[in-house]
Amino acid sequence: MNSDGGTEIRLADASDAAEVARVHMTSRAATMPYLPPQRQSHDQVTRWIEDVLFKECLTWVAVRGTVILGYASLAGNTLEHLYLRPDVRRRGIGTLLLDEVRRHSPDELRLHVFQRNTEARAFYERHGFTVLDTDDGSRNMENLPDMTLRWTPRTTR
Repeated sequence: MNSDGGTEIRLADASDAAEVARVHMTSRAATMPYLPPQRQSHDQVTRWIEDVLFKECLTWVAVRGTVILGYASLAGNTLEHLYLRPDVRRRGIGTLLLDEVRRHSPDELRLHVFQRNTEARAFYERHGFTVLDTDDGSRNMENLPDMTLRWTPRTTR
């Protein structure tokens, strides 16, 4: 699917794993500096992408030419990941990925976001997500307070 005259959204495949891992690691470091330093190497994250993420989730990549700009992963009706390269943020690419995910979960979409991740929270709010619950961090490995957000077609109006 082409959308903005150059960015294509397509399903990820095994050959994308190393670059998806790079996007994941650079995005987390740039947008969530409050997270503990990354302990896993790029090779370890790539293996996690191949062995866990790609097997448990539908994953799409946003590409321009041969360059992966971001990715989104869906498990059931839960958006597990949406990450962009830091240098392509605020150009509509996250919206393209989110729109693709919503096409595959048209009745409801949920996600968890760290309470401190105010930019992501604002992005999801602009796209019709509402807060379903909050948590003290006991349900995530970072032990940081988070929240569950929910989108339904009715919350978009």
